[in-house]
Amino acid sequence: MNRLETIATPYYMCEESLLKRNLEILDYIQKQSGAKIILALKGFAMWSTFDLVKKYLKGCTASGLHEALLAREEFAKDSKILEVHTYSPAYKDEDIDEIARISDHIVFNSPAQLFRYCDRVKEINPTVSLSLRINPEQSSSPKDIYNPCGLYSRLGTTLENFDESVLEHIDGLNFHALCEQDADALEDVLVAFEEKFSKYFKNLKYINFGGGHHITKKGYDIEKLIAIIKEFKAKYGVTIYLEPGEAVGWETGVLVSTVLDIVHNRMDIAILDTSAEAHMPDTLAMPYRAMVRESGEAGEKKYTYRFGGNTCLAGDIMGDYSFDKPLEVGDKVIFEDQIHYTFVKNTTFNGIKLPSLVIKREDGALDLIKEFGYQNYRNRLS
Repeated sequence: MNRLETIATPYYMCEESLLKRNLEILDYIQKQSGAKIILALKGFAMWSTFDLVKKYLKGCTASGLHEALLAREEFAKDSKILEVHTYSPAYKDEDIDEIARISDHIVFNSPAQLFRYCDRVKEINPTVSLSLRINPEQSSSPKDIYNPCGLYSRLGTTLENFDESVLEHIDGLNFHALCEQDADALEDVLVAFEEKFSKYFKNLKYINFGGGHHITKKGYDIEKLIAIIKEFKAKYGVTIYLEPGEAVGWETGVLVSTVLDIVHNRMDIAILDTSAEAHMPDTLAMPYRAMVRESGEAGEKKYTYRFGGNTCLAGDIMGDYSFDKPLEVGDKVIFEDQIHYTFVKNTTFNGIKLPSLVIKREDGALDLIKEFGYQNYRNRLS
């Protein structure tokens, strides 16, 4: 029997060889451009892979205390080379001291937050580097929900709200304006960024170009990205950071589920032991239609089914898919490209079981890394 058949569904399976392929692409960019690439944990936080990831990337970027702790404990522990960068739209007073102790870089969202905490964090960690997140007010992000530079955005400081006295305290500036976009989109953002803020670059040590770079997607113009980075570095004499999350986990694995029942209400509906709402939330938030292995569009193949999750939410629907053969209860359904922005966003809505985590090693061996059960649901409640 195929080992995959012996692992209880649902489960995510990350393929080590595919992850390594992405990391090699990112490392090529580092070597050719001189940029530093760090992992955005918000998009990919499978820390059981970090021994591999840290062979290639220079550190992690965290979105608050808990991600920063994970970065320090599982990625950069006892390392003087690997970096931990921490950013939050607003830091909590009870968190900032620990963040200062474990971070190499702290990014502030506003001048007010920087002024509130800069002396305090420097007293705790004199070597910590401080920076300010900028909103260049330029983005071609495809969806408003993912547009950090949209109208009324709370993310980053606009030129109108920039306070030049922050320059006494910071070593760098950050921006994040992209979402699954190419080098042309970055080029457009840089025009606006430089036009508004280049007068403040003189004494900076680094500029962080943020995430959203779809670097590992087929067709991405890697050489153009390298040229953009090299030109910017030469022009301003700064270190460049990129912080992809999705590009690290892009097309590195799947979500495997099982057909529990098939009902008919004007069409055939297959109920699975997974959930769009709980296990692949971006399919509803983006929204997008996840690819299913060996399937076609509705009506393309002989047998069409609507896939529904095993929760009470009426809209817990993955989409309509067709197959050459009819589905049966017990059949496996494999959703492609379900490693990034999935288990980092999981919920236990309805008490539904969280998918297990599996790694397929380069030699083909399968490691069941983590299983979840009732205690994971219970312990999140009170």
